[in-house]
Amino acid sequence: MAIDLSLPGEVQALVDRTRSFIRDHVVPLEDAHDGDIAAAGGDKFRVELQQAARDAGVFAPHAPVEYGGHGLGMSDRAPVFEEAGYSLFGPTALNIAAPDEGNVHMLAHIANPEQKAQYLAPLAHGDVRSAFAMTEPAPGAGSDPSALTTRAVRAEGGWRINGVKYFITGADGAGFFIIMARTSGEPGDRGGATMFLAPAGTPGIRVGRHLDTLDRSMVGGHCEVFFEDLLVPESAVLGEVDRGFEYAQVRLGPARMTHVMRWLGAARRGHDVAVAQVARREGFGSKLGDLGMIQKMVADNEIDIAATRALLTRACWELDRGESAANATSIAKTYAAEAIFRIVDRSMQMCGGLGVSGDLPLARLSREVRPFRIYDGPSEVHRWAIAKRTVGAAKRALRDSE
Repeated sequence: MAIDLSLPGEVQALVDRTRSFIRDHVVPLEDAHDGDIAAAGGDKFRVELQQAARDAGVFAPHAPVEYGGHGLGMSDRAPVFEEAGYSLFGPTALNIAAPDEGNVHMLAHIANPEQKAQYLAPLAHGDVRSAFAMTEPAPGAGSDPSALTTRAVRAEGGWRINGVKYFITGADGAGFFIIMARTSGEPGDRGGATMFLAPAGTPGIRVGRHLDTLDRSMVGGHCEVFFEDLLVPESAVLGEVDRGFEYAQVRLGPARMTHVMRWLGAARRGHDVAVAQVARREGFGSKLGDLGMIQKMVADNEIDIAATRALLTRACWELDRGESAANATSIAKTYAAEAIFRIVDRSMQMCGGLGVSGDLPLARLSREVRPFRIYDGPSEVHRWAIAKRTVGAAKRALRDSE
């Protein structure tokens, strides 16, 4: 039986509208500000972009319909998010940038009705931004979340939280925080974490310095955040106590795939720019695009784009079926993070001096996509997890055959 990869009509229409909106409205704004969201105006600029997206009928493709979104599943999100990612500012415009997109997904699945009204509704509508506070300075949680050191203890009226987080995307100006804190066990234990919701203005939350990173397109930066005797009520618990690591998987697998979608769009833009350049540029007696070495780079880019889409399609299919998709998302994320960087890097190489200049968008695209090999799990950690699952399955098969 043939596999049907066609899109529903309403999804294809949304893809088409998104493509037009991004290329006609958003790309020129990105070019004018060199992809730097703070230079463009930060939150004020975000609000203006999002209103334009609403007017174009492309806002919040991922959010539940009851909260003003289009309610797309993972497979249908992929082509829409890819078109949005064609501009570095596109995800912000559609309200699908990290971490808000992942937080909308998680709150829709885990939050109770009161929490949805207080946190999910304004986030989905673009009235506020959010931050997901899990990563900590060493020796705390990073690639190994079980190293979590931020602690929440029961106190009169709720919980008292103390700890330090860093690399918290969007923290500066966020309307609320989702805080991962240890409620039982010790650092290194696999369980014992709980998620808490807290408005940004709550006493005991302090946003520190912005960490200076390569990327410049995310509103609110990547910041240190300090929780100092933060008192939250029992109603602040997201889900159930001690199930935070389990709930994190609801967010992390899909969020890794939406990163792939967005940055694949950015890589495609780089490839398109390079192909247009070599198709018209003369050198060595012909168009550069007619030279064998250039053609190899063009072909390798096409292969990496197609392979990334194929792995993404498989992972999204598993997620839409309600599966954990742990292996599929690790494979897709690892391949895509490296392929996307290769695509942009080859595109720079094809364009020579212009490729590393500000006259083309390639240098800033390279700046933005390089961190993906680290964000949401370094490639090395995903490779370790993939191998561990594979070897573990082989060991179980051997035991069963004895």
